[in-house]
Formats: sequence, C-alpha cells, structure tokens
Amino acid sequence: MNKGKFASFILTLGLILNLVAAPMVSASNAGNETAFRAELKAVASKTFKYFQENTDPNTGMTYDEVRITEKGMQEAKRTSPTNIGMYMMSTVSAQQLGLISKTEAVKRLQVTLDTLGKLEKWNGLFYNWYNTDDGSIKKDWGQFISQVDNGWLSAGLIVVGQAYAELRGQTSKLVDNMNYQPLYDPEVGQFRGGYDVAKGKLTDHHYGMFYTEPRVASYIAIGKGDVPKEHWWKLYRTLPKEWDWQAQIPQGSNVLHDGVNVFEGTYEYNGVKFVPSWGGSMFEGLMPGIVLKEKELGTKALGLNNKRHVELQIAYAKEKGYPAWGFSPSATPTGYSEFAATPLGTSGYKDGATVTAHASFLALEYAPEAIRKNIKALKGFNMYSKYGFYDSVNVETGELAKAYLALDQGMIMVSIANYLKDGVIRNYFHSDPIGQKPEELLEREVFAIH
Repeated sequence: MNKGKFASFILTLGLILNLVAAPMVSASNAGNETAFRAELKAVASKTFKYFQENTDPNTGMTYDEVRITEKGMQEAKRTSPTNIGMYMMSTVSAQQLGLISKTEAVKRLQVTLDTLGKLEKWNGLFYNWYNTDDGSIKKDWGQFISQVDNGWLSAGLIVVGQAYAELRGQTSKLVDNMNYQPLYDPEVGQFRGGYDVAKGKLTDHHYGMFYTEPRVASYIAIGKGDVPKEHWWKLYRTLPKEWDWQAQIPQGSNVLHDGVNVFEGTYEYNGVKFVPSWGGSMFEGLMPGIVLKEKELGTKALGLNNKRHVELQIAYAKEKGYPAWGFSPSATPTGYSEFAATPLGTSGYKDGATVTAHASFLALEYAPEAIRKNIKALKGFNMYSKYGFYDSVNVETGELAKAYLALDQGMIMVSIANYLKDGVIRNYFHSDPIGQKPEELLEREVFAIH
C-alpha cells in the first residue's frame, strides 16, 4: 500500500471509530446525568423528611435545629423568619419533585400561614425568634427585627402565593404589610441591619456590601416600592479603595447608574477577577440565586460572579489539599461558626478545614459535574444519614457536626428543585410583580470581571 492510500485508510478508519465512539460517549454521559438526577431526588427525599418530622403540626413552624447526641435527638424548638421561608419553599419544592401531593403541600402551608397571621409583628415585619409550639416571641433571645431574615420570609410567601393561587390572598396580605421602609436609611441609601424593639433602637451598622445575602430583601423592598431603586446602586460592589483595612485594595472604575456613581471594583485570586462577599462564604454569594434570576438575567454581573465564586471555592480547596470543598457558615460539633474560602471575602472568615453540604448544592447550576464528585467525597466521610447530610465535616480530622439546620436543609431542597425542574422556584418568584419590577437592575449591570 503506498503512503497516500495508507494515509487515506487511516483517516477513514479514524472517522469510523469516531462515529462509533460518539454515541457511546453520549450514552455514557446521558447515563451519568440520569443517575445523578436520581441521586439528587433521593437526597431531596431524605432532606424533606427533616421538615416532615420536625415541624410543629399545630403551628406549621419548623425547629431551627436538630442534633444527634449520645442522649438521643435534641430538637431546638425555636424558629426564625428565614426558617419559615425556607420551610415554605421546601414544601413547594417537595411537591414539584413528586415527594408529596399538592393537597398535602397546601394543607401544610395553610397551617403555617394561619400562624403567621396571628404572630406578633413590628410594622408588619416579623421578630427574629419565635417558640414553635405556640408562636410566642422567644424573649430570652431578644426582640430583634432583622432585615435579612424578613427578606427570606417575604421570598417564601411570594413563591407560595404564585405556586398556589388558593393561598395568594393570605400571602399577598402578609407581604404587603411587611413594611421595610422603617429599616431604611435614606441619607446613606442602605438598610440598617435591623431594629431592637426592647431598646427602641436601629442597629448602628448598615448592610453595605452588595454581594451578600441581604440583597434579597433589598430586591423585594424595591419591588414593593418601600424603597427607591437607587438603593440597589448605593450598595458597595467592593468597599472604597481608601478603606485600606480590607483584604485587598480593589481595582476598578466608577460607572453612573440612575444618577448614582457606582465603583465597579474587583478583587483577584489565582489570576481571576471577582466581586467579593463580606466573608467569602458560599451562602452570602449564592443563596440569593435560589429565588433571584441572577444566572439568567445577570449574565455580565451577578450570574457571572456566582460562577466565579464556585470555581474559586473549588480552586481554594485544591490549593489547601482538601479532599472536598464547600465553605459556608454551618454547625460545628459544639455550636455554629462562620467558614469560608478566605480570599474571596472583604474581611474573610477562616475555613477551619470545615466543609458543609449546602455550599455544594447552592452551586448545582454552575458546576454539576464538580458537585457530583463532591457529593461522593462527602458521603465518604459518613455524612449521609437520616435527614440527608449532616451539617458539616472537618475534612482534616473527619469530625462530624451531627446536626441538621432548617436553613441549610432548605437551601439544599430548593437548590435541587431548581436544578431538576428548570428553575421552578425562581420562576414562581419572578411571576409575582414584586419579583418582576426590579429585573432590569439585574440585567443592566456589568461587573469588571470579564
């Protein structure tokens, strides 16, 4: 055979092998995705069991935390507005995933809504801690009105109202009555952290950082008309350059948005530009995306930044030599602490070699293959138990925090529902006028991280 014919033969053979191999690779990928989706649904089933077994049947209020101890299961029978919001969205998620019927979902949520209507409030906003058995304020934990926690309750109510028309009258009334204006400082253009009812005093601090979880309440307050849309631009993308105590001195330039001069600054880690959160944790950055269409609408800003934070959390764990990743505030064996991929924050929390499952699930829509591998790694630490994943593990010592938190269970549930059902919870949220009105704020911005 001459060289020309031989080359032609090799080329033809290569094409044939590629044609044969392509369907095999495609079938393999499809099989992996099918298996992964089944695994996620199994995780959701166990995770929702937490809400089924640890929510007071008379009040519809979920216990803040359950710990597995030598003396058995210890239930923290208190709850917060965030927990209530996460329970409501988890119930909608469970129905969407086929874990419960619509009848059961509505029945459960009706109990919760009836209780919410009776709870003591301040300007329609909810106190930060209630006893789950009777809905009384847990006064030994103070009498605080939290901006961020009320934001998550508002989000849950909006989602429920859009998912079940028969409940919309109740949810709309509660949301309409939640007046965020008294927590807003018009001179600064930012929210105070909250209000201490007993002291009759707003907090001294403001929620100034944009890439943190309070942006959900900011978005909702703008959507309701409680605060002007200029508030969105008054939040710090990075802190001002002259604040030299921060982790890095940001680089960037000023851009005018709705008459507001916005410093579009960035940090850099491993040669990658990003907009930092306060502490560098996953839930600060990605929790808002369970209801806000940041991935879909903020393709040049929040959605892109979310993707960067996922990639950089993975890179940080690799740099540290950890066998798993996912850094976010979580339970510890003796309590609760803040953990993060330290370089990603303005004032970064330590990582403590502590990884929490909810951080992985929040990242599902940005890095599904990496999450699939990380779930396997987490299960290798014996984290997977009765209600899904224990809240955290020290990846250096293998020590588990044998606790389940309503907040973290809720993030896992909603993240799985969004992934398996094409953003269903976000779609419900944005179907409401409150979710629709500020959408252009998500679309217009361009972070300097391209």
